[in-house]
Amino acid sequence: MKLALIRRQYSATGGAELYVQRLLGALAAAGHETHLFAEKWQGQADGVQFHSVAVEGARAERPLRFAEAVNAALQHGRFDCVFSLERTLKQDVYRAGDGLHRVWLQRRRQFAPWWKRPLVGRGAFHRNMLALEAQTFDPANTRHIIVNSEMVRGEIAQHFPAFPQERVHTIRNGVNVQRFRSVPRSVARTRFGLGEDDFVLVFVGSGWERKGLPWLLKFMAAHSGDPRLKLLVVTRDRMRGKIPPNVILTGPLSDVEAAYAAADVLTFLPIYEPCSNVVSEALASGIPVVTTSFNGASELIEPGINGHVLSDPADMAALGTCIRHWRERGSAAPVKTRLPLDLEQNVGLTLQVLEQTVKAA
Repeated sequence: MKLALIRRQYSATGGAELYVQRLLGALAAAGHETHLFAEKWQGQADGVQFHSVAVEGARAERPLRFAEAVNAALQHGRFDCVFSLERTLKQDVYRAGDGLHRVWLQRRRQFAPWWKRPLVGRGAFHRNMLALEAQTFDPANTRHIIVNSEMVRGEIAQHFPAFPQERVHTIRNGVNVQRFRSVPRSVARTRFGLGEDDFVLVFVGSGWERKGLPWLLKFMAAHSGDPRLKLLVVTRDRMRGKIPPNVILTGPLSDVEAAYAAADVLTFLPIYEPCSNVVSEALASGIPVVTTSFNGASELIEPGINGHVLSDPADMAALGTCIRHWRERGSAAPVKTRLPLDLEQNVGLTLQVLEQTVKAA
């Protein structure tokens, strides 16, 4: 199979790109000829031919310009399958890893201050993204779609009812499970200055407003008198305002598994996440997760068994109840999850969809 894979920016070291790295490796190992079309990339992938897709213009124009440029570049080669991880003009398979832009805008309006709501989504960038998204989800332009949660599948059915549901495939995110079971708890706690009796929440992620960090900081400020409750924050974002004394900032970590090993609960309260990897990482580490129903990864959660799901990320009382539940559990024994989390299975299922698409052509 001669495959064209589209990713606007590729990094061989970025955590979010681990899926792409493993997929490229699996394709090469299976003997497929793989071409990666990207605007920017870092590092190398064995057996992959890189194609630079240069675009210019303002931020509002660049996604559309990239889609147009990569469409033109694809005309110079004959490919058995075009697999896009971006909203582009025409492809055989599209992976909707970012969910739907129009749903993201709905959530922003829902949680924005009243005076800001009329302004959300009015810029040229958002208009272009919505138009490009409509083209991507046109069944005449895309043969198959891969989603990473049933939440996103439902959003596609609601907003793009013309796209046949039988051509939408749910393949959940996977992680390297062994990586997240490799750090001893005592070693991790010592590294971050935590006591064995501390009850530690952890937040991992960037784009802090979208992912609910302001609510967690508010919660910790309200509980600053509890000497044993701590929040470990792993983010590259610049923090705003006063940070409560019971919050520990680590900055970005290349070995984020250490933060999970030190923690008792992942607290992650997004207003929109198609399927957050941090939930799978935490569950692989054996710690429970408190997240929201606006996160497709909440489908991994069995309430009271391996976490809790909040219907409102701003509900501090409900958050407190969930945290008390896990604090009173009184044991660091790993929680169990019923759905597979292994990255290799994710890559294998993706490869099946690509191969089936080619056979059906």
